[in-house]
Amino acid sequence: MSQWDQSEVQSVSADITDKSNALPAEYFTDPDVFEMEKEKVFGQYWIYAGHSNCISEPGEFFTRTVGGRQLIIVRDHDGDVKAFDNVCAHRGSKMVEDTPMTDPGNAKRIKCPYHLWTYDLDGNLQSTPKSFEEATLNPDLEDEEVHEFDSKENGLNDVHVDTIGPFIFVNLDDDPMPLEEQAGSMKEDLEALPLSEYEHARRIVSEVECNWKVFSSNYSECDHCQANHQDWVKGLQLAESELEVNDYHWILHYTHKEDVDDEMRIHDEHEAQFYYFWPNFTVNMYGTADGYGTYIIDPIDKGRFQLIADYYFKDADLSEEDEEFIRTSRQLQEEDFELVERQWQGLKTGALAQAQLGPNEHTVHRFHQLAQEAYNS
Repeated sequence: MSQWDQSEVQSVSADITDKSNALPAEYFTDPDVFEMEKEKVFGQYWIYAGHSNCISEPGEFFTRTVGGRQLIIVRDHDGDVKAFDNVCAHRGSKMVEDTPMTDPGNAKRIKCPYHLWTYDLDGNLQSTPKSFEEATLNPDLEDEEVHEFDSKENGLNDVHVDTIGPFIFVNLDDDPMPLEEQAGSMKEDLEALPLSEYEHARRIVSEVECNWKVFSSNYSECDHCQANHQDWVKGLQLAESELEVNDYHWILHYTHKEDVDDEMRIHDEHEAQFYYFWPNFTVNMYGTADGYGTYIIDPIDKGRFQLIADYYFKDADLSEEDEEFIRTSRQLQEEDFELVERQWQGLKTGALAQAQLGPNEHTVHRFHQLAQEAYNS
């Protein structure tokens, strides 16, 4: 049964591993939990940073904030993707301005505007101004006593980077698990598809009033679909659909009632496919157009997140099927926004201490388990 928040009873189970127990409500509403997640969730797992096709040339870069730290994602002169904290090694200044993946910058070097320390695209300190080589204004120090700044020891702080196809992931941990271990079979699945052949076509960013985990939980199940996504489910055979759960990802397979032309679909299966990759990244293939979408479920604070939806197609001039893909995706988003904001209003009251999950919400349960494991790590 659901456990209501009554002060005279024990309202939350000792752990959430029992089949029907959801993550206790306080883990959605407590601001201290959100602060903890910066380290425990976004600080130790692989987080999607962006699409490599958007920085195809050496020197192209964008910024991405993960766990409260802004990173510079850049392609170096050898063609490799690197990631660095957007923090100068001199006195900690932010160096480059906020730069979205959809409008990348381009620089031969990374220069801090504060004191003009300059770094190469491998993060090594390349040069400092003359004022750091001569003690002109310091009467207590001779020029020959000025120490040199080692290029590597005073370089930018680098962050682990790896890829799945064209998808760039970063990890803030000093010694992370391999990306292939966290991704499991999803890596092989996605790399078997020609994802790199598709170019970014559109980005839609929405700010939603709820905790990021509320939306992630909603995305991970379809018990709500029949009542709330009626236009979309008309073309599906929900009874023949499947929710597949793996260690750090799950796949929602939705079967179409009618076959779809193979030339209009990136993958071969007679279905729509939605991948959720812990903690906050999705890949969406609706099966009705030759393209795919991604979501970043990007937390702002305990009660707000940004949904960053990106769409990829082979041709920049979108076909009617491509536009319909985006319209369908947007309609589902807006319908879900209404649902999750309503749930958030209820959770914030504190009336429910811990919810219960149904038998087809095992994907949600896995998401909640991973959150609990992160908190306990």
